[in-house]
Formats: sequence, structure tokens, C-alpha cells
Amino acid sequence: MRYLMYYLIIVNIAAWIMYALDKWKARSGARRIRERSLLIIALAGGSVGALAAMLMFRHKTRKPKFYLSIPVMIVVHCVIVAVAVTHLL
Repeated sequence: MRYLMYYLIIVNIAAWIMYALDKWKARSGARRIRERSLLIIALAGGSVGALAAMLMFRHKTRKPKFYLSIPVMIVVHCVIVAVAVTHLL
């Protein structure tokens, strides 16, 4: 259980950093991070970090692909963690 917690902390920090970096790159005109990569990190468990960065930096908030899928991922991740916790305790 402890490893799951560590994993989720790391992947959410990574997602937050990726979304923040993509926003910075968008403003500076640099080469961007692929949308697929941003969605994959969120799907891998970083949905909370992704949503936090989306709201903090106002990034990808107009794209339905993001503002619909990230909250759904959060719900799914919460269910997975709840099931894992109940079966491990």
C-alpha cells in the first residue's frame, strides 16, 4: 500500500510539472509536449496533478479532450484506490 502511495505522489508531481512546462513552452514559443503524452501521464495516475496544473495555469481548459477526460480519470483512479485499500486491509 505504501508503494502505491509513493507511486501516486511521484506521478502526480510529474504530471503537474509536465503541464506547467507545456504552458511555459506555449508562452515562449518553444516546442510543445504532445497532448498524447499529457493525457498518458494523467491516465497513469497523475490525474489530480494534471487537473491542479490545468486550473493553476489555465492550461488546456478549453479543450474538451482534457476538461472532460481528466475529471473522469480522477473518479476512476479514486475507485481503483478505494478498491485496493479495501482489499488490502
